[in-house]
Amino acid sequence: MLITNIESLHCDAGWRNFSFLKISTSEGITGYSEYNESYGSKGVSAVIEQLAPTIIGTSALSHETAFTHLYAMTRQAPGGINSQALAAIENALLDIKGKALGVPCYELFGGKLRDRLPLYWSHCGTYRMNEFTSKFLGKPVLKSVEDLIGLGREVKDAGFKALKCNMYRFGTNSYVHSPGFANRANVPGAPELNADRSLLKDLEKQMSALRQGAGEDVDILLDMNFNFKTEGYLRVIRALREFDLFWYELDVFNPEALAYIRQQSNETIASCESLYGHRDFRRYFEAKSMDVAIIDIPWNGAWQSYKIAAMADAHEVNVAPHNFYGHLCTMMSAHFCAAIPNFRIMEIDIDDVAWKDDLVTHPPEIENGELVIPDRPGWGTEPNEEVIAEHPVKK
Repeated sequence: MLITNIESLHCDAGWRNFSFLKISTSEGITGYSEYNESYGSKGVSAVIEQLAPTIIGTSALSHETAFTHLYAMTRQAPGGINSQALAAIENALLDIKGKALGVPCYELFGGKLRDRLPLYWSHCGTYRMNEFTSKFLGKPVLKSVEDLIGLGREVKDAGFKALKCNMYRFGTNSYVHSPGFANRANVPGAPELNADRSLLKDLEKQMSALRQGAGEDVDILLDMNFNFKTEGYLRVIRALREFDLFWYELDVFNPEALAYIRQQSNETIASCESLYGHRDFRRYFEAKSMDVAIIDIPWNGAWQSYKIAAMADAHEVNVAPHNFYGHLCTMMSAHFCAAIPNFRIMEIDIDDVAWKDDLVTHPPEIENGELVIPDRPGWGTEPNEEVIAEHPVKK
């Protein structure tokens, strides 16, 4: 079975776009993957287009061979857009292989170890902090810290046992505190990336409100992204210690600095969602930088991610997927999580556009805050190309 064609599909997803890769074969089996061309990843489709001729006409079942050849072509510029293009191709080839063998993709990783995956409601409140994104959700804008009480209660009532939030600041102009991603002038906290006393007080109020609404049985995770330096991360963690958070998530491109934060804080640290490949992760494992390694399946490829998870297991480190994308990405991550022994918890975005479920043939099945692993071949779902065409990307 040979690869005959590779093409990208794109659709509007509200405040961003969803992108899918479609690989056709000589025997009529089609493989799909989802990749990200938003949030700093513009250009992935162009790289895929440049790499595609190398594997057209080659075996569609030899995903490791394809990855190895394409990696060699991009070896001098590893990571980044090149890695994401390779991952999109690998993930679509895994879908083909699963369908050709008539098995779910988790069988390609040795079989599933669990039938259900505990989920945490990610970006809980983030998309409700302004009019632009909240209008796609059909939810009111969060206008005060008191509104977080109702949000926490909503998570609990939906059956979720965990939620993850960003840092919210309320006032005349409420906003998500994210100076590390400042893409315009005068973003509060940029470029210094310090944690001042007023921010710490706001975060204490935020955690109190979420805890009041969610109750004692719902875990709270805090995502701080790239928004501080070492000192700032430690100040936040120490200020919030009384809330016994499930984990503190942060991104640092320095394994020794991250290890120092972990050692000084004595709290659970999750990180590494922005790393590529086992070579990047190795340095962090050796430095004992994190308690939970977050792996992005669309960025790394599920087969390569399985290798990273095995390396993490050898270092007694748990693994969680980075998954704030569409439903196909969720299923790609789910098959990965089902098969690895050192799985911790899975991320999923619940707040989203009304047409998200319609974009795939089988949306994820969620029961009591857990994702039920499907037994359909491949990833267990496919993009609905007719619906995708009905939602063209905004220019």
